[in-house]
Amino acid sequence: MHHAMPGRAPRRVVVTGVGAVTPLGSDVPALWRSLLEGRSGARQLEGEEFDGLPVRIGAPAAVEPADLLPRAQARRMNRAAQLAVVAAREAWQDAGFTPAETTEGMLSADRTGISMGTIIGGTPVMVDADRALRAKGPRGVPPLAAPMTVPSQAASQISMDLHITGEARTVTSACASGTEAIGAAIDRIRYGKLDVALAGGSEAVITPALMASFAAMRALSPRNDDPAGASRPFDKNRDGFVLGEGAGLFVLESEEHALARGARIYCEAAGHGLSADAHHIAAPDPTGAGVVRAVRRALDDVGAEPADVAHINAHATATVEGDLAEARALREVFGDVSVPVTALKGHFGHLQGAAGGVEAVAAALTLHHGVIPPTLGCENPDDAIGLDVVTMAPRELAPAGGDLVLSNSFGFGGHNAVLALRRYV
Repeated sequence: MHHAMPGRAPRRVVVTGVGAVTPLGSDVPALWRSLLEGRSGARQLEGEEFDGLPVRIGAPAAVEPADLLPRAQARRMNRAAQLAVVAAREAWQDAGFTPAETTEGMLSADRTGISMGTIIGGTPVMVDADRALRAKGPRGVPPLAAPMTVPSQAASQISMDLHITGEARTVTSACASGTEAIGAAIDRIRYGKLDVALAGGSEAVITPALMASFAAMRALSPRNDDPAGASRPFDKNRDGFVLGEGAGLFVLESEEHALARGARIYCEAAGHGLSADAHHIAAPDPTGAGVVRAVRRALDDVGAEPADVAHINAHATATVEGDLAEARALREVFGDVSVPVTALKGHFGHLQGAAGGVEAVAAALTLHHGVIPPTLGCENPDDAIGLDVVTMAPRELAPAGGDLVLSNSFGFGGHNAVLALRRYV
């Protein structure tokens, strides 16, 4: 096994597997096809619990994750963990591993880890337990409600499912969670603590209380009659996000580990940058100063200049202020360098803690296939944005341009995370 020794240069980290369950489909091929075709995963929410809410549209996962898992296993998992395990299995298989490999010693289970982002995790389980307690008393509360509530359940269930014993970490930093979790895993491999990691995000919180809260904040688009047209990143008529759910994961490996086993490499997971706004509980810093710091730190982390960036996968949730703050920051960093920008929340809504995971998968595929998916819902780009937003149809990733793609995630409370992926040569 290769371990980074003190004084040795940090190891290169590469992406060798991708997995995703999203509002656009049960796997990565369905996600990628839908992004290129410009399909939306938003719809009207069914069920009496949503009746009477001011906003009744969302973007649920296209499949019921419990249906894709053994029944006994699924019953002991919160929905975010179910989505995570399904996506982790796909990423694991895509990287050329089988679940038996860690058990049978072909891969060191102790040198393999998990790094997952989630915001709310299993809180809906606790809400249901509280309802049951009020309705039926203590005997109505299921015995596993407590372990099913913890946000770390997604990471622990992946570790059990794939027999991974190195570590199973969880990052919670609002909507930046998935991106920050990938960044943490890059560092664990880069500095020799792990050889392989599953990293990404998972979330499933399309629940009445959260929908009501986001609606009261005026954060959600109220277009109940037009779910597919409700999420409009960078559009002058944007009026809030659409709440989605899903999971997106990478398999990350040290370059030497990947090459030794002849793995297919999508791209290099080159580095990341973090910052905090220190500004407001929910609103972004309107100057974009925190985002500027995070983007510059990501570029510094990989030893790059703004001119090296070929494409940016923007966080752009389709809120009026958030999109403006991000655009202002990108204009400040990139100045006259015109970088094609796309925002995918028009396709699948805001996946909360999973947003960074799923968007990182899309960013890796953009590099791998050399195609930038369009921004759905941006029919009339807001003049105040001032970016080269890719709209209407996919665009070729300029072969002569830079070799970096950035994926941005910014969370309530001022958490900023930027992931830098590099074309692998």
